[in-house]
Amino acid sequence: MGKFVIAPHMRLHEWVARDKGYFQHEGLDCEFRDQLSSTPTGRIHDLGDKVGAYRTFERGRDSDISCACHWTVNVAASVGHGKLYPHAYSVAPAAVFVPPDSDIKHPADLAGVPISVGYQSGSHYATIQALEQYLKPEDIKLSFADGLLFRRMELLIDRQVPAASLFSGPYYFMEQLGFRKIIDSTFMMASLVTGDADPEDVRKYFRALRRAQRDIDLRPDLYTHYYREEFPPRFRDQIDTRRWGPGERLVFEPYTKEVYEESFAWIAAHDIFPEGEMGAGIYENAILPVSA
Repeated sequence: MGKFVIAPHMRLHEWVARDKGYFQHEGLDCEFRDQLSSTPTGRIHDLGDKVGAYRTFERGRDSDISCACHWTVNVAASVGHGKLYPHAYSVAPAAVFVPPDSDIKHPADLAGVPISVGYQSGSHYATIQALEQYLKPEDIKLSFADGLLFRRMELLIDRQVPAASLFSGPYYFMEQLGFRKIIDSTFMMASLVTGDADPEDVRKYFRALRRAQRDIDLRPDLYTHYYREEFPPRFRDQIDTRRWGPGERLVFEPYTKEVYEESFAWIAAHDIFPEGEMGAGIYENAILPVSA
């Protein structure tokens, strides 16, 4: 068997587990591979004018395990792009931000305002879910042209877009820079196992992450510097990760059939995917048959 390929996703756990030897302790021979900038078939920028997590699963992520919002992982698993790991999920802090000098001060002020999100990504679903408490569906305007997480962060900083949905590291950077959080849109993440990954390697991976989670809970200040590993070079001299929080938190509880079916129904009700492109949505067929 080759190395177990891991795709980091702007969270601390994989970096902590690597550098503290937790993967090695579990006997997991692994390597990290960036999935935010490239895919086996070409740059993510080549995916067209609607860039997002699901499209990278369609093209094929070059890793054994990666994560994305649970909505996208649900659909990807339903149509056969991989299997959902059912024994853990995570929760990522997210929000819609605007520049500090913006006239937008309340969620209702976002009516008709283009909000930069990733297409069929967590920011897409979570922004709708948050704003439908305040706005009618026709008043929620999303922009998919600048879907990459760091790209829409950069455009917001440069005042090229009026609002953007951001999570984890970019979320904390916006707070550091004084950008205004208009509404929280924290959302769940899930893991997708692809290819012919050894189930025992998957178990080793999550055992290592569980140890990393305890370390982060105990002393987050010791580990927030790992955000630098994935941040664009342009901003590395500006970021002060000492001021940032722990970000995404892994929850070692089952991602249940009830949660899967409720989330799947929400996606269908909001017409996120064209009719017939979501698969059957059968939990038992979507999950990886592996013990915790």
